[in-house]
Amino acid sequence: MRALAPDDLAPQVGDDALDNGVGAGMGVGMGVGMGAIADFFRDAYSFDDTAQDSPLLWHLSRQQPLTQALSGLFHGPAALVQLRVWVFLQLAAQGDAQLPRERIDELFHALRPEALETVLKRLRDVGLLAWDETQRSYHLPALAQRVAGLLAPLTSPAPEDDHADGGELAALLGQVVGANQLGSVDAGQVQLLQAQLARLHGEFADAIASGSEFRLREARKRYDRAAQLIDRASDAITAIIGNSHGHLLLERAARGLGQAQSRLLAMASQFNRALQQVDRQRVTLGTTGITSTDVKRWLQAAPQLHRLLDGAVALPTQLATLAPHELLDVVEAEFERDRPQPALAEALPNAQSAPAGTLTAVALPRELGDLNALLAEWARDGGHADAARTAAEALLGPRPGATRYAQLAYKAQLMPLLGDPQAAVLPGLTGELARQPWRIEWQPQAEPLDHHQVELLSRGRLVPAEPDRPQGTEEVKNG
Repeated sequence: MRALAPDDLAPQVGDDALDNGVGAGMGVGMGVGMGAIADFFRDAYSFDDTAQDSPLLWHLSRQQPLTQALSGLFHGPAALVQLRVWVFLQLAAQGDAQLPRERIDELFHALRPEALETVLKRLRDVGLLAWDETQRSYHLPALAQRVAGLLAPLTSPAPEDDHADGGELAALLGQVVGANQLGSVDAGQVQLLQAQLARLHGEFADAIASGSEFRLREARKRYDRAAQLIDRASDAITAIIGNSHGHLLLERAARGLGQAQSRLLAMASQFNRALQQVDRQRVTLGTTGITSTDVKRWLQAAPQLHRLLDGAVALPTQLATLAPHELLDVVEAEFERDRPQPALAEALPNAQSAPAGTLTAVALPRELGDLNALLAEWARDGGHADAARTAAEALLGPRPGATRYAQLAYKAQLMPLLGDPQAAVLPGLTGELARQPWRIEWQPQAEPLDHHQVELLSRGRLVPAEPDRPQGTEEVKNG
């Protein structure tokens, strides 16, 4: 038995009859009577200008065979389109290069022969199936492989909620990441992914603005799944952004994709703040531990809510009539009962002796007393004008080797008290230092010291203070 050629079997039901339920129609949906896409523009110049500004339009206008194949495949009622797509994808899934007609009949033995022949004729007309006369079998051309790649998402099971499961985002990410791995990513794919991220950002922003706890928690679950998908593809997105230099459209799309990714990932803090606000507004019913959220969740899951009203209004409300004077009596009694009592006068407490105590003062460092003793000794030895002493002698003391840096610095801070009239009236060691008959004169130079802790010290000297002159001396002398 020889293999049958495509024209050996004439279809009993026309292709357009299956499409439209009538006899002969307008063709197979390949643009018969419609012309090219340029015919829809005002003139040829308008089409050329628009194609230059929009690379997408220019690429679509050059994809005439592909668009005709898709038009022929999807033209007609939905049931017939499903039949064509199923047959086409089933043929594309076969691993054989050649498909004899007997093999096709075995694959689709459950179909009526006229329906199968009609579908095969449509596939041949739009270039998705080719007949090889020498091999006496069918084969899929390169155009069919491209269309099968476009229809690949139809072969995977669709989830109940595509948005909730992130199926659309996962598909777009898969296309972009796969194209980037092959080095064939283009600006259109990146822009589709950017638009999807922007749409998700808008939906999540609406959920946050709604203030609904249930909508927020559902949106947070979707956000976590989307963020996990984006995190897995983050390296590929970074590579696309880094490798887009030199291609204007791809660079612009990659920059927009990076901004959309950053905006979407930055919404985690917004979700946290919104959920914390909802938690603060939650009301607990008494001491039962039941919150308003639990009540709302129970009401949403409870069947036949109208039955909760059964018996709720069985007893009518009874009204009590009160006279105005009775109301006044009740109000006055309430006011008298709640009015605070005036405080009673209390006598002063009896006198008590104060407890014995001690007054303690902070002891001054020993270095202050040592400095006073040294200056007093110098004054006794000879406190005249030629008996000036250097500041280093006073600061280092009689035992320079035993003087530490902290002791020297403390004494240097005490030097401005010499001759201070305000400190001279103070009792104790501080006033005694201010009353010493010496004055400090600092110089703007530093001198080296042969000391184990101090290398340089400001140059200065201690000179005897002039004795106080009694008042009226100058007036008597002048008189």
